[in-house]
Amino acid sequence: MKDSKQFEALLKSLDGQKYGAYKRLKGTYRFERFRLAVDNIQSDPYAPPSKMRIIMDRDTAGIPDDLLDGKTKVIAASDFLTRAFADQIQAEKKASKGRASIQIDRCGQEILERTSVMIGEKELEVRFEVGMPAAGRKILGKAAAHIFMDILPKVAEKALLYRNLDQEALKEQTTLMVDQTYVQEELARRNLVAFVANDSILPRKSGVSDRPMEGAVPFASPERFEMEIALPSGRKVTGMGIPEGITLIVGGGYHGKSTLLQALERGVYHHIPGDGREMVITRPDASKIRAEDGRNIEKVNISTFINNLPAKKDTGAFSTENASGSTSQAANVMEALEYGSSLLLIDEDTSATNFMIRDARMQKLIAPDKEPITPFSSKVKPLYDDKGVSTILIVGGSGDYFEAADQVLMMDEYRLKDVTDAAKEIAETEGYRRENPSDDQFGEVSSRIPLKAGFSKAGKDGRLKPKGRTSILYGREPIDMSGLEQLVDASQTNCIAVMLDYFRNEVLDDRRTLSEAADVIYAHIEKNGLDSISPYTGHPGNLALPRKQEFCAAINRYRGLKVKSSRS
Repeated sequence: MKDSKQFEALLKSLDGQKYGAYKRLKGTYRFERFRLAVDNIQSDPYAPPSKMRIIMDRDTAGIPDDLLDGKTKVIAASDFLTRAFADQIQAEKKASKGRASIQIDRCGQEILERTSVMIGEKELEVRFEVGMPAAGRKILGKAAAHIFMDILPKVAEKALLYRNLDQEALKEQTTLMVDQTYVQEELARRNLVAFVANDSILPRKSGVSDRPMEGAVPFASPERFEMEIALPSGRKVTGMGIPEGITLIVGGGYHGKSTLLQALERGVYHHIPGDGREMVITRPDASKIRAEDGRNIEKVNISTFINNLPAKKDTGAFSTENASGSTSQAANVMEALEYGSSLLLIDEDTSATNFMIRDARMQKLIAPDKEPITPFSSKVKPLYDDKGVSTILIVGGSGDYFEAADQVLMMDEYRLKDVTDAAKEIAETEGYRRENPSDDQFGEVSSRIPLKAGFSKAGKDGRLKPKGRTSILYGREPIDMSGLEQLVDASQTNCIAVMLDYFRNEVLDDRRTLSEAADVIYAHIEKNGLDSISPYTGHPGNLALPRKQEFCAAINRYRGLKVKSSRS
């Protein structure tokens, strides 16, 4: 193995040569505190940056074992080191006036399982990218040597050596994630679907910033739902526990209803200290349901909600390339149930009105046999009674859900109040009482088997290429994921693209249901690590694990999907 001095000499010897000569750098080099692996060199100055890794012995890094004993702590520490490395890159860029073109995966407010920093039993590995400097298409070897010999070692020393880290902040983040994981597990033990700690800051800074809003009203639980949880750290947290069943959140416009729901949507993830939502914890399989006009639907059983369509179109295996608001929302519900969600989160602002409610006057005008839609208001109670699936629902314009609700909470100027008794009293008042407010049964949930024939593209047409957070190109076919509001990071989309490639090549067998096939992939990742599914040699550094819900949802939005129905 060559050392850093030989690497420096090679860089300087390339000065002024054609850009392709940079490829001579591929290999591994020993520096004082780490090894540098140059895995891939960009083909020209305008191509994606070169991929590299720093490999450091854990003994050299010096991070105490008690901060890394268990997968939860390793994920938290890896996230912390990724952020520290990114911060040091920015500091060195500023000091060098932008001449250091180094980058690492960007983290948001959530702590996700990533491949940017991997911590093993004996080593830790940092995956990053470097834009190799050039003048036109000629190598700037001396500038490159400055990056690798001066800047990179400083970044590694400040961001990876425990003695140089903010040790209290690292301990706080690992401890917090252990506590968050415990609360998430405690939800099932206490028959809860979510927990929101008192003094949480739910509003965000702006529409383009996910950081907490300054001066926001802290959350406070209604007395009836307040509880205390003792945490593994020895601390205690007090807040609102939302029971299983049907929960309505009501109130006037701009009073904070949707803000609370958005916090619950993100509560499926762990958050960094200082986010304000650190102890907003939701069932990990919760699915946000909304209308998605124009989405593709492939043989989904939506007959629970929609029947008697004109021309006797089959809704037991419903397909369309251009779904309406109501059919798309019905499909979103049934798909979420198909892959095992135990909690649905719904906001009337992003829902199809005719899917959600059908008032008494409209029922008198349009005969039941002429209306193909059974609204969600008639199905929400049997959904819980028959299937054990809870719903948290934001409503501001209709009281049709009062009869079915187990609890009704009112958001009033960002302060939550328990108004269950008042809502029930209104529902029983003459003139407000609904006839037949609920169906007796929910209906059947079908499983579907994805077929190899739907993933038959090969060569360039078979490539899966992520495009930001909300889209993947499969050949020239876009998979639009803009309706997946719980997909929070572009690196999750990168990972979905890699998982889809593994899915079509290694998992599809024309026998497994979609849910079963997804479980195979997640079991493989759990056993072998997230980067084990990547086709990239040595450097899948920009992957963040999505939930099963978003992975399956991405497959459902692929317009070339072919399935056979397996009703159960």
